[in-house]
Amino acid sequence: MDERKRGNRFVSLKLKWALGTALGSLIISLAVVMVLFSSFTQDLLGQERQTLTQSLMAISQKLGQASESELTASKVDQTLKDNALTPKEAGSGKVYRRPVVQGLSDGHLTVTVYNRSGKDLFATGEENQGFQKVSEQTIKTVSGKKHQYLIGRVPIRSSKTHQVIGYLQVENNLDNYFQHYRRLQLISILALSLVVIFSGLMGYFLSYFLLRPLNDIQETVEVLSDDPTKNRRVPVTSRNDELGELAWMFNEMIDRTQRYIDQQSQFVGDVSHELRTPVAIIQGHMQLLERWGKDDPKQLEESIQAALAETNRMNTLIKEMLDLTRAGQVEVNFRNATTPVKKLVNQVYDNFRMIHPDFHFSLDDDLDEDVLVPVYRDHLEQILIILCDNAVKYSNERKEIHLSLSRNLRAVEIGVQDFGEGISQEDLNRVFDRFYRVDKARSRKKGGNGLGLAIAKRLVEGYHGTVTVESQLGSGSLFRITLPIVEPGDEKEAKNKESGK
Repeated sequence: MDERKRGNRFVSLKLKWALGTALGSLIISLAVVMVLFSSFTQDLLGQERQTLTQSLMAISQKLGQASESELTASKVDQTLKDNALTPKEAGSGKVYRRPVVQGLSDGHLTVTVYNRSGKDLFATGEENQGFQKVSEQTIKTVSGKKHQYLIGRVPIRSSKTHQVIGYLQVENNLDNYFQHYRRLQLISILALSLVVIFSGLMGYFLSYFLLRPLNDIQETVEVLSDDPTKNRRVPVTSRNDELGELAWMFNEMIDRTQRYIDQQSQFVGDVSHELRTPVAIIQGHMQLLERWGKDDPKQLEESIQAALAETNRMNTLIKEMLDLTRAGQVEVNFRNATTPVKKLVNQVYDNFRMIHPDFHFSLDDDLDEDVLVPVYRDHLEQILIILCDNAVKYSNERKEIHLSLSRNLRAVEIGVQDFGEGISQEDLNRVFDRFYRVDKARSRKKGGNGLGLAIAKRLVEGYHGTVTVESQLGSGSLFRITLPIVEPGDEKEAKNKESGK
């Protein structure tokens, strides 16, 4: 962990999420702002052009009504007199500091009137562009000293003769436009900044809330890495999303791993404990052989037979211990297995009738048709064999074994009943424990190691079933196995998973 951190600088996922959210919001907001900004500025520029056009038309019409042949300074002055202020000489023309036509022009418009020869007769300010003769109205954008401006030109025609009597030029310095333009720029920058900051903060806090299970998983892993024996799990919340599912699956994985570790520890401890006696017996007989067995054929025979018996018992014990360990792993290795229960129960029933002809076996089968249970076939057979073997072993005078098979809406029940020794209430709660024998002396004579029922219980529970026992001393015992039924849709889904579809 430390080497990884030294080699690659750690960057929090929350920080990455926040930066990603801010960047994404910036890109989207920038696109929206650019579209809106362009639309507003174009609308403002259109308004300025419209104002310029209206000024050109109004002033040119007024001047066209003032003369029939040619404009003069006095006629222009007289025509626009009512809207003019005190003039100031500037060059060869008259310069007015304020608008010429009230309501049509304002401070950002410069109006200049020329005669047919191009001599300026009237002006409201200093013009940026000189005279240009035009045959029709024109409006264009021109670059000035500070910024761009609009300039409109139109010939002035007499309202009576329709002849050109002069020329009108109106310049719009676009001060109003650029004032609004800069204001929009500032508002756009502020809006983008607020969006980035707000989205970054929201992304960070949202990621903190959404990614909390990842933090819990990280902390749990660190704790278990330091001490695997600690019972630390990821806190499971009511979240119904992928991270909530991940937390639940992570805990399941830890629990399963812990069970495997416990099983291995139990296996080692149980094997060590159970093998101690047979090993001591074999060692004792070998010591006897070393002392006297070489010269005593009877002692030699007894020691060899005893050693072989204990060796066979150790072999059986180890096999059962391995079966017990594997029984705890069925949920991983055989999760998609299914078995027709009716067919298998009848098969086990027929087999035991054949190998135990001195016993009376009966089967009460209430199933109209076969059903599938989510159990590997060999494991279900092993469970039934264990229960039937026990029923045979612990039957006394009444050699009768009764099997039953029934179902409800979602589960199937298998019963195995004998009428033998029975189990006391004291031993009933421990009958499924490992190496537990109701009567240790009699169980050893009958070859039992106390693992059969433990294996059966672990197998049944590994397939999400239950096994129970009812018993009374001197009257026999009844073992019931309940297993879930596989519905047709579940079977198809399991096959698809198994085939990788």
